[in-house]
Amino acid sequence: MEQTFIILKPSAIRRSLVGDVLTRLQRKGLFITGIKMMQLDDTILREHYAHLVDRPFFPSLLRSMEATPVIVAVLKGKDAVAVVRTLVGATNSRLAAPGTIRGDFGMSGQENIIHASDSPENALVEINRFFRPEEIFDYPMITAEAIYCPDEMN
Repeated sequence: MEQTFIILKPSAIRRSLVGDVLTRLQRKGLFITGIKMMQLDDTILREHYAHLVDRPFFPSLLRSMEATPVIVAVLKGKDAVAVVRTLVGATNSRLAAPGTIRGDFGMSGQENIIHASDSPENALVEINRFFRPEEIFDYPMITAEAIYCPDEMN
């Protein structure tokens, strides 16, 4: 099964949406294999958002992401990256479809509740950026047999 990475952003923390968002991800059939709260700083944010550093909105993005601690998590499931991206919705929450996390909980392009890895390759990079190997757990997923058929559980 594939792993992916998410950040529950300060907008989720400040609005007490952590439980709602994690519940949606788990109800879909994704398993949490790593989770922690942390305060992000300029160094890790400049690395994580390196592709946006030269954009005019970057200082605002830094302030937003440093406003409160965030929750970072690793999720596991069949096609986890694509599944999470579908559940999350469009980056600009005003354009995100109803029923998606951003579509239901957001009204902003920046204060959009959640970050989700955009590819399996980037998920691995992001997981390694935010987690040490001993912080990721592989444990028996008792409900897996009710969620997946046997040939999907690899």
